[in-house]
Amino acid sequence: MSYYFIILSPTDSPLFSQAFGTSKGGGDGVPRFRFPDGSRFMNQFIVHASLDIVEEVQWTNGAMYLKHIDTYPPASAYVSAFLTGSGVRFLLLHQPLQPSPSTALAGTSRASSSSIANNPTSPQTEEAIRQFMSEVYENWVKTVMSPFYQRGKDITSPVFRSRVLAAGKKWL
Repeated sequence: MSYYFIILSPTDSPLFSQAFGTSKGGGDGVPRFRFPDGSRFMNQFIVHASLDIVEEVQWTNGAMYLKHIDTYPPASAYVSAFLTGSGVRFLLLHQPLQPSPSTALAGTSRASSSSIANNPTSPQTEEAIRQFMSEVYENWVKTVMSPFYQRGKDITSPVFRSRVLAAGKKWL
């Protein structure tokens, strides 16, 4: 599965973004999106298109983690959200792997249909995403509480980036 994680300020400006692939089930951690040439821009489009749904759901649901909130069918992409008390939103776009022509023709797959990489709406996937978001939230709080961080500015810390990647490798 390929992932695109973004942190958006209350004014919808991006503070941090990172694309990565799954490390579970023999994955190499490299993102493989359906639109390889313009994946960066397409991912941003899909995530920003889901903001309207996030804003509707945030007032009806008291939870910080909003689970799977939106789907973009042409790319088989799913969006999950996490809200902070300050109005900052964490959005995770996750896109399952495309079956390779050889496995699609043979009808066999080494991964089970309940694995995280094959079923983006399963309870196991939702729990893994919730754990990832919680760990990133803890690291985000530590980063924004630093006296060297200016509120509303991009997060450029290589330590924060490495911790996000480590959380992705651990949970996703």
